[in-house]
Amino acid sequence: MSKMDEVGERDAWRCWLCDEPVDATMSVNDPRGPSVDSITTAKKGAKGGQERLAHRACNTKKGAVKPVVPWPDHLFVVDPAPIIGVVEQLTRKGGRVAVARCPSKADAIEAGDWLVDRLSRLAPGLSVTTRIDAGGGGFLLVLTT
Repeated sequence: MSKMDEVGERDAWRCWLCDEPVDATMSVNDPRGPSVDSITTAKKGAKGGQERLAHRACNTKKGAVKPVVPWPDHLFVVDPAPIIGVVEQLTRKGGRVAVARCPSKADAIEAGDWLVDRLSRLAPGLSVTTRIDAGGGGFLLVLTT
């Protein structure tokens, strides 16, 4: 089994950056084809980390910069926290992190459900729950480990 197959099987053939399916039969030269992305630590020049499956285009677009996992446009969130940074913080320290503000409780519930589902694939070893705190005319979405 090739390294691509091993990483693809482990990641259920989903791009870790855009969370869309990756077709294992596509050419690795096709923008929607599979590639292995090496996730390194935040320190410049540091080696190590893990490898994740990504579309060729997603991997190329990210380049050598810190990855960004976007919040979807259909969610009504204000001041959303960077998802990768939140995952790193919760993995390292645990606890809780405020991740976004929402104008209604329904918006906060929808965003929380999406985020827990997304993190189940992005960081499978990290078990998180959401909490919604009312205040200031809005609702604060909080992730806890």
